Amino acid sequence: MNYKDIAKRIIDLKNADLTLRNKLIQNEQLGKGYNEEMKTLHNQNAKTLDEIIDMIGYPTIDKVGKEANEATWLIIQHSIEQPEFMKKCQILLEKAVNEKKASQISLAYLTDRIAVFEDKPQHYGTQFDWDKNGELSPYPFDSLSKVNQRRKALGLNTLNEQIQIMRAQAKNENESAPTDFEKRKQEIEHWKKTVGWIQ
Repeated sequence: MNYKDIAKRIIDLKNADLTLRNKLIQNEQLGKGYNEEMKTLHNQNAKTLDEIIDMIGYPTIDKVGKEANEATWLIIQHSIEQPEFMKKCQILLEKAVNEKKASQISLAYLTDRIAVFEDKPQHYGTQFDWDKNGELSPYPFDSLSKVNQRRKALGLNTLNEQIQIMRAQAKNENESAPTDFEKRKQEIEHWKKTVGWIQ
């Protein structure tokens, strides 16, 4: 098994994702709904990565190196129309983290993202969206003190510090709040049902 070639393939998938994201930022299209080109790319990347995982197991640091391991997480994190794939990867990533072959922070972000899509409270406060006041805020979580304890255990900043960072980043990337909050909320709920996150 040539892990070096596999690592390069995974990094190429990530680079294609980030290149497209930058293009959308330049055109001020990021955050204006789920861009069709990006959706197609995310689904293609997930399919390719799933084939790689079936071949070599989870791409852990010891197999593919740190960069490709982090790229693996990014591709999984963006495969939002593939609930079964994301949940399968969460189990594999958890095992890799327990074996010290992947990052706990990657697992925290993936766990939160899946929780948000399943309408459950997040544990680490890593997932954000626009609130009804037009502010970028974390999705619901169980308790601020617990979230901050968990974040601290992973070496992350406090949730309040992260809120400031996320809002500044959105400003830098020309993202703006949706004009119709309720309509967008309904569209997201419809999308979750359509792709199978919720019944």
